[in-house]
Amino acid sequence: MSRIKDLLLDERPRERLWTQGAAGLKTSELLAILLRVGMKGKSAVAIGDELLERYQGLEALARAPAVELARVKGVGMAKAVQLKAAFELGVRLARSQALLQPVATALDVQNLLGEEMRQLPHESLRVLALNTRCRLIAMQEISRGTINETVAHPREILRVGLLHQAFSMILVHNHPSGDPTPSAADLDFTRNLREACKLMQIDLLDHVILGTPTAQQKGYYSFKESGYL
Repeated sequence: MSRIKDLLLDERPRERLWTQGAAGLKTSELLAILLRVGMKGKSAVAIGDELLERYQGLEALARAPAVELARVKGVGMAKAVQLKAAFELGVRLARSQALLQPVATALDVQNLLGEEMRQLPHESLRVLALNTRCRLIAMQEISRGTINETVAHPREILRVGLLHQAFSMILVHNHPSGDPTPSAADLDFTRNLREACKLMQIDLLDHVILGTPTAQQKGYYSFKESGYL
């Protein structure tokens, strides 16, 4: 296996990024830049390829805890921390860009929270409280785990809207499996929440389930777009 330092200068990932930009590099080469060095008999690019194969893609790799990554041969604590820091920067950049726009549609929700919530190994239920112009005024996690009324009652969600004097709210949760199709519990919970919101005169704009975008699915399910709200 060739070492990166044995490659010609214009073939090395770091030098190619400098001269050509990041878009032209493979994912394993970008990982190699973060890893910086490989190990005996294995280049940083090869370790990047092995990580992608082990986790079957970048999203599962991003979800892996630092302590788990550190146990991979050729990674260790320092490199694992660098990888997690890079993934978190990507999440924060996506969120900061999305916050500049109103949050009115399921696509807006995906732009705001998709990068972050797709990395979570558990389900997270969050409430977005919005003003009359659909600007985010508060976001709060209500529960972690399977969504049902034993762990997240509609009153807990309404409390967020009332506390922040929200004009409307959007409910968001993720499916770590990547499939955003709603379960029977998701459907029942949304119906009950819709009726509770009507009583309190707070508009439930949508309930969005975030999954993983593929060639067959857009990566989210919108109760509004599907006619349930």
